[in-house]
Amino acid sequence: MNRSAIPTWGLLLAAALALTACADGGDDLSGWMEQQRAAAQPRVPPVQAPQPHVPQAYQGLGAVSPFSADKLTVLLRAEAASPMVSGLLAAELRRRKEPLEAVPLDTITMVGLLRRGNETVALVRSEGLIHQVRRGNHLGQNYGRITAISETQITLREIAQDPIGEWVERTTTLQLQEGTGQ
Repeated sequence: MNRSAIPTWGLLLAAALALTACADGGDDLSGWMEQQRAAAQPRVPPVQAPQPHVPQAYQGLGAVSPFSADKLTVLLRAEAASPMVSGLLAAELRRRKEPLEAVPLDTITMVGLLRRGNETVALVRSEGLIHQVRRGNHLGQNYGRITAISETQITLREIAQDPIGEWVERTTTLQLQEGTGQ
């Protein structure tokens, strides 16, 4: 017989004795469990009967859809017709929009300047394209109109709502971005 086989037999014998010792006291536990199962009564509250559904007729069939562009148009016309809207904003709403008015002003950068006789033309970059803008052109989404072009900046007059909802004019500038290299 091998010396390593003796400890293995000893361990198996000890494990078998331990298991038989645990099995002797299980009768009391099994009896108690059976007694508890028999005494336990489930307490389930009764399910209430469902309430009958009364269908309602849809009343908003003739109304304008909340997702329709017509709703925004109606709102803008009503706002333009109200006496609270200044004459400046009413004029802005009537004129034709320029392409750079659809772009947020913070994404437009001034990259250069051209002079043609008495006229000064600024070069601006928007969405990877270079555009020429002059005094009187419009930029940005707040009705920004170019009022001045200098060597280093473009000055705009914007019409925007203040925190209390009043339409006010404000001056904004676009600084020349040197060395953008894009």
